[in-house]
Amino acid sequence: MEMIKDINEYYSECTLCPRKCRADRTKGGTGFCKMSSELKAAKAYLHMWEEPCITGEHGSGTVFFSGCNLKCIFCQNSDLSLNGFGKAITAEELAEAFLNLQKKKASNINIVTGVCFIPHIVNAVIAARDSGLTIPVLYNSSGYESVESLKMLEGIVDIYMPDMKYISPETAADYSSAGDYPETAKKAIAEMFRQTGPAVLGDDGLMNKGVLVRHLVLPGSVPESKKILRYLRDTYGNDIYISIMNQYTPMPSVAGHNLLSRKVSGEEYERVLDFADKIGIEKGFTQSGEAAKESFVPRWDFEGI
Repeated sequence: MEMIKDINEYYSECTLCPRKCRADRTKGGTGFCKMSSELKAAKAYLHMWEEPCITGEHGSGTVFFSGCNLKCIFCQNSDLSLNGFGKAITAEELAEAFLNLQKKKASNINIVTGVCFIPHIVNAVIAARDSGLTIPVLYNSSGYESVESLKMLEGIVDIYMPDMKYISPETAADYSSAGDYPETAKKAIAEMFRQTGPAVLGDDGLMNKGVLVRHLVLPGSVPESKKILRYLRDTYGNDIYISIMNQYTPMPSVAGHNLLSRKVSGEEYERVLDFADKIGIEKGFTQSGEAAKESFVPRWDFEGI
C-alpha cells in the first residue's frame, strides 16, 4: 500500500460514505457528518469491554473519532457523533497514537467510526506500520459504509467489526435517517468478508482477521432481530462471528418514545438468543448481567491523542 498524497481530493467533493453529499470539506465546510477535512478524535486508550476475541488480556487499542454519517436517535456517543466534539490531530499524530497503544500491549488497533476520515486513517496505518506497528488493525463501524471507500482499506484493515442495526428500511429511516441502511450494510459486510475471508483466531483466542458483526437488540424489535440473524446465518454460515448485544441504554433524546424509552427486557433478549441457537449460529457472543448502563460511555478527555 502507498500513502495517499492528495488527501484533499477525497474531501473536496466528498463521497466517502453512502450519503454522497459532495460537500467541499476542505475550506471549513462540513458534510452530512458535520466534519471538515480536519482529522478529529476524542480518545485513544485500552478498552476492556469488547468481545473476548477482541479485548484480550490487556485491552483493545481503541480510538474514537468525531463525526458520524448516521443520525441514530438513541446514540450513546452523541457528543462525538452529533455535536462534533473532538481534538484536531494530524495523520502523523494518529500513527504515533497507534504505536503508543501497541507499546501498552493492546491486542489490536480499534478504529471506531472512522468513515469520515478514511484517507487520513489509511496514511496513519501505513506510517505506523513503517515504524513498527505489527498488531491487527480493526475497523469498528456502524455498517453504513460505501463499497468504494471500503476498497481503500483493503490491505490496511485486518478485522472488520460492523453493526447490522436494521433490516427494515422503515425502521432505519425512523431511527437513523437512513432508509437505505439495510441494503447498504449488506453490501458493505459482503465487501468486508471478501477482503478478509473467514474469521481466524490465534492460539491465544484473539481474532487475527475476519468479520465480527454486532447486532444491538432494540426494545420491541425481536422480529427484526430474528430476520437479521437469519440473514447473516444464511449468507455467511459460521464463517463470521456474530455478537448479539443487550446493552441498549435509553438516552434523554428518546424520552417519551413509545418503544425506545425503555431497556430491552430479559424475555425479549432470551427470545433472540433462543432463535440464534435454533438456526445454528455457533460462532457468537452474548451479553449477560446489567450491560445497559450509561456509565459505560467513555469520558471524552483526549486521553492518548
